[in-house]
Parts: sequence; C-alpha cells; structure tokens
Amino acid sequence: MTRPLAVCFSLLCLSTLASAAPPRPNILWLSCEDISPHLGCYGDEHAITPNLDQLADEGVRYSHAFTTAGVCAPCRSGIITGMYQTTLGTHHMRCTATLPDGIHPFPKFLRDAGYFCTNNSKQDYQFKTPADTWDVSSGKAHWRDRGDDDTPFFAVFNFTGCHESGIARKSKYLDVTEVLTDDQRQDPAKLQLPPYYCDTTITREDWKRNYELITAMDHWAGGLIQQLKDDGLYENTIIMFWSDHGVGLPRAKRWLYESGTHIPLIVRIPAAYRVDDQGTPGTVCDDLVSSIDFGPTVLNLAGLDLPSYVQGQSFLGSDLPAPRQYVFGARDRMDERYDIIRMVRDKRFRYLRNFEPLKSYYQYINTCEKGATMRELRRLHDAGQLPPAAEYYFSPTKPVEELYDCEADPHEIHNLADDDAYADVLKRMRDAQTRWIADTGDLGLIPEAILAERAESLGSEYAVLRQVDADRYNKRLGEIAVAASSGPSALKTLVDAAEDGDSAIRYWAATGIGNLGTVAKQAAFESMTQLLADDSSAVRTAAARALCRMELPEAALPVLIHEMTTGAQWERLQAAIVLDEIDEQALPVIDQMRQGLQYQKGFNSDGKYRVRVTNRALNELEGTNNVVD
Repeated sequence: MTRPLAVCFSLLCLSTLASAAPPRPNILWLSCEDISPHLGCYGDEHAITPNLDQLADEGVRYSHAFTTAGVCAPCRSGIITGMYQTTLGTHHMRCTATLPDGIHPFPKFLRDAGYFCTNNSKQDYQFKTPADTWDVSSGKAHWRDRGDDDTPFFAVFNFTGCHESGIARKSKYLDVTEVLTDDQRQDPAKLQLPPYYCDTTITREDWKRNYELITAMDHWAGGLIQQLKDDGLYENTIIMFWSDHGVGLPRAKRWLYESGTHIPLIVRIPAAYRVDDQGTPGTVCDDLVSSIDFGPTVLNLAGLDLPSYVQGQSFLGSDLPAPRQYVFGARDRMDERYDIIRMVRDKRFRYLRNFEPLKSYYQYINTCEKGATMRELRRLHDAGQLPPAAEYYFSPTKPVEELYDCEADPHEIHNLADDDAYADVLKRMRDAQTRWIADTGDLGLIPEAILAERAESLGSEYAVLRQVDADRYNKRLGEIAVAASSGPSALKTLVDAAEDGDSAIRYWAATGIGNLGTVAKQAAFESMTQLLADDSSAVRTAAARALCRMELPEAALPVLIHEMTTGAQWERLQAAIVLDEIDEQALPVIDQMRQGLQYQKGFNSDGKYRVRVTNRALNELEGTNNVVD
C-alpha cells in the first residue's frame, strides 16, 4: 500500500471509529424528598416500588449512600455545589448565604460544555441561584424543551409528595396517594415500627402514610422513565435516583442517624456508557457515597474536569479516586433551635459528637411539633408510658460522644462510646471528625451572629475561614469547641480562652464554662462577669448563660433581656434560647420577656418562619403547656 493510500485508510478508520462512538450521555436525576431506603430493592418486605425495583435490576443499587445533613436545604446546597454546607455557610436551616465569586452550581459547567440543563423545580440551595445555573427551572421544565434533539441534556425532576408534610397533612396525603390502587395500600397493623417510636394507632398511621407516599413516588418515577422510552432516549440516558435525606419523622429528619442520613441511590448506565464493570445490571455497590459526590459524578460522566474547590468526588466514570473511607455530616440550627452535632460514618460504624450536650434531643421546634408522631411521643412521655428506647430521647442531656455498630445495631440504640472494647474504633472515628473540621473549615463552630458580622465584612460566609493562617485558626476553633464539652479537665483551658482575642474562641470558652456550671464558679466567676461587657453579643449572652448555670443570675438577666430586645436577628434568637433554657431563673424578667416577644413579631431569617421559642418559655413559666404561634 502506498503512503498516501495508507494515510487515507487510517483517516477512514478514525472517521469510522468516531462515527461509531456514542454521543455524549444525557443524564436524568429523579430526586425525591424525605425517604429512607424503604424500597423493595433494598429488601423492605412492605415496600411497593416496582418501577424503582426494575431500575435497580437494570442498574446499580448503592447500599452505603449518605447525605451531609438530615434536612433538605443544607443538603441541597451541597448537592448543587459539591461542597459541604459547613464550608459554604449554608449549614443553618433557613439561612441565606452569599455564594462567593469563583464557586458555581455545577450545571453551569455542563451548560458551558453544550448541555441543556433543566430543573423541575425545587432549588432551596440557601443562596441566590446564579442566572447561569439552569436553562429552565420551573414546574414545567423538561428535557423536551431543548429543541434540538441532538443536544445532550441534564434534567432534574423532584418529587415533593413524600415530604414530611405529606405525612403530617391528611389532605396532602390523600391528594398524593390518589393514584394508588387498593392493593397498593398498606395495613398499618402489619408494619414494623422502629423501637424509638411508640406503638399506637396514630404512629402506625404516620408510618403507613410514609410507605404509601413512597409508592406514589414510584408511580411518578415510572412515568418519567416511560417518557424517556417514548422519546427513544432510554439507551443514551444515565438515570440517577436519590432522596435528599431520610424519612420525615422524629429522630430521623433533621438527625444524623441512619434514619436521617442513609438514603436510596440507584444508577442505571446504558451499555454504551459503561466504564470497566461499572453499571453492570443488578449489582450492589457498598462503596461509601456522600451526597456532595452527586454533582462531581455527573461532571465526570459528561467528560468534564472537576473544579479545584469541589470537596465531593466522582464515583462513576473514568479515572476515579480511591473509594471513600468515611462520609461526614452536620447538624446546625434547625429553624429556631441550635444543636451543633457532627457525624462520621465508615462502612460499619457511626460516630457523633454532640457539641451542645446539655440540650435535650427533642428540643421544641415548631415545625416538628405539628406532626402526629411527635405529639404522640410527647403525650406518652408526659404520661410516663413510653418504652425505654423512645423515652431515651426525652433525656434532659445527651452524651458528648455516640458510637454505633450499624451492622449489629441498625436502629442505633446501643451507644458503644463508653465500651472499652471499642476504644480504638472510638479514637479512630473521633480523629477523623477532628481532621474533617480542620480541613474543611467548619463555619458551624462560629456562632451565627458572629458569622453574619464577619461575612458582611468579607463578602461571603465562605471567606470567613479562608483568611491568612486559616489552617491554624480552624484547628484552634475545633479544639476549643471540643474543650467546651470535655468536662472539668478542660476548665483551665476554657478560662484561659476567655481572654482570647477572637470572639468565637471566647464564645466557646464561655459556653464550656457554662456547661460546667457551679463547678466553674470559683475559677471563672470573674472572667464571666467581665465578658458581660464583651464587644460581641454572642459572647455576652454565653457569659450570661454561664453565670445563670453557676446559679448567679442577677447580673446576667438584664444582659439577656437587652440582647433579646435590642440585638440583631441572630443575637435576639440566641438570648431567647438561653432565657428558655434557664427555666425558673427567668421568672424575675417574665414581663420583659413578654415585651421582647411583642418586639419580635415578624422576626424571621428570610421570610419563611418566625421565632417562637420565647412563647414556650413564657407558657412553661406561667404553668401552661401550649405552644403559641
């Protein structure tokens, strides 16, 4: 063969190979809200989910997928950016953070590469969505809007029907489940309740609704899959199905246990797009997957590079990193209540660090109190009729550390943190959590009032822990936050930190001294009294709390009332929570609290809720049990 002919032959071969290569994959996300893996393909004998079971038969079911929080908006901010909510400043439920320059929702990169991106339709990212994120984001958005059938698409459809409101509101439950046939209804008497619930008709009705809403969601998913088939797109579209967090019931949603963070994840990859043995139909993958990995995986499947700032990692496609050893999660403010908790999960164990152990598990949160199961739990608690596993969550305090063997104890009832046989596991998991806080820059350890001030000055929450010498400061912040719940052995450390030049460090020092209460009176009374005049409202309130816990409320109460009635938004909330916490010590200022309540009318984070914590404090002080809206 002459050289020109050889060249032509080679070019012809390359052309033939190029024409045979599949087009870029379409990617479809089927997301839903507030469900744990209560699906047939996950082995739940009560679940009626034929469409998703079929999807699992044709794809991969992930057994160890977890979200970074037990509630929607913080999780969704992480899903859309590939970053932890505690790094971005989107960690508090119902906050509005500022997305810093240079960090973008990942669909922007797909659009830049020629993808048509639609979202139908929930965003709820806790920051203003940049205009270049979606081609269309609405209740009517659809891949069919792209016009040119050759344009690859990334389409998100979100099912809201299984949200906790579908359980709580009978009218919504009936509307959502009207698609069910009689044989798709559940018999509540045959369902198995978790041991941390009470076994009553009311609780079983909620559990039944959860299953039936999931079946309705399965109808919805099946309809969209059929649309793909009708459009001739099924074999060139990668489908990912997932939930934003666990079931929308107490001790699940908002919490960092399996019930709150373990989610279903199913991925179907058509044969043309499989790499190595990925996507083999009917397989189960036990790799640890975090919800912040979803976006990076989509970018990798589309053949795009990951932005350098992304904290998630790809779990499908080419050139994958090593599988995760751990996944991490965080709980911060839930509406009107703070409870800072951090979670680490490996394939077997779950570790929790309660940074505010003196707070009960079941703090009053107005949204939660509307649910029938929560009301039933409170009713039986008041009557002294709860089983031990359910009564435990009404304990006035929490352990500082929790460790669970999720294989032997799937409901996480038996805390192994004090079991010497698991001391090595405890240390390993604790160390992983400590490293994560330092490495990621945990904004949840900065009181919200202080964070808001610094973010305004620096332009974004993210920038707050990205200053000069950030690594040293992040480590120091984590250490003092841990010391605050480390008991009397940390007293000297806390007293010294009360003189630190940084207000967030002083806050944790005062909080830790308050946790010690009367034990710290002799060593810390003077420093706490001085901090009542601190430049930071958060520090003043923490010092006032410390004095109240030392049983020295006289000088503290005027400070708390002042902060509650004249402070900025989060300063008022923090003071109101402390007044609620100190119970009868607040009686001398009950009239001022009532006036402060009047001042708070309309107080909200971003127009979505009003603070009601002071209402409960007043009710209890006045001897009533009503929660006033």
